[in-house]
Amino acid sequence: MFRIGYHLSISKGYLAAAKECLSVGANTFQFFSRNPMGSKARPINEKDIASYMEYSSEHGISRILAHAPYTLNCASSKPEVREFADMCFADDLRRIDMLPGSLYNFHPGSHTGDGIKVGISRVVSALDKAITSETNTIACLETMGGKGSEIGSSFEELGQIIRESAWTEKLAVCLDTCHVFDAGYDIVNNLDGVLEEFDHAIGISKLKAIHLNDSKNALGSRKDRHEKIGEGSIGLDAFARIINHAVLSDLPFYLETPTDLEGYSHEIALLASLRDR
Repeated sequence: MFRIGYHLSISKGYLAAAKECLSVGANTFQFFSRNPMGSKARPINEKDIASYMEYSSEHGISRILAHAPYTLNCASSKPEVREFADMCFADDLRRIDMLPGSLYNFHPGSHTGDGIKVGISRVVSALDKAITSETNTIACLETMGGKGSEIGSSFEELGQIIRESAWTEKLAVCLDTCHVFDAGYDIVNNLDGVLEEFDHAIGISKLKAIHLNDSKNALGSRKDRHEKIGEGSIGLDAFARIINHAVLSDLPFYLETPTDLEGYSHEIALLASLRDR
């Protein structure tokens, strides 16, 4: 099954989001768990969640992905920033647990000058505080492009976080095509080799989702500027190989390209046309 979706707003509720999703040919979607540049989260509406769960089951919508706010930085040198991250993480996981089968994606964070070793230890600590034995949602660390003091631009860093956490079985990875390309992983000319590196450093079974984005930048630029599918440095041929690769084809794909609803509809149809039947 080709699971393809895009990033949308849930300001009108999950049911409305699901209906919009279907209107553009998608069968999954991504959304921010709360204000992406702040802290406020929508009030929980159990009636809307129940309606969404029934509707999504009837219409084949599955494996939706909640994206943590950009303000969540578990690795920060500032105690108050880490305190917010702890609160946000725990609250988001509790909320997403109300949507069985969903995933929770977050940026590992930036060590803001304290170094990778310290930053990784802080991320592990935050995960171990937020996740409990009752948590059912899988938390996905996102691969990063490597700008500034970001953590997670190498598979080894993500693998270390997962191995050192007490909740390894509840952690996974969301691979962002733009980010890994910008980080120096050549998914255009050596996709098999990149996936082998991932398997060695993390374990391919830990790969649970794909952010499907082209890149405005060259390979290894260590930046993060998404481009529309087929219009950047990665290119359409590479995306055809990605969505049809035996290791990746059953994963959910989420578009985060700089476009509008009509643009997402076009990209979803384009990618569907490239999918091997």
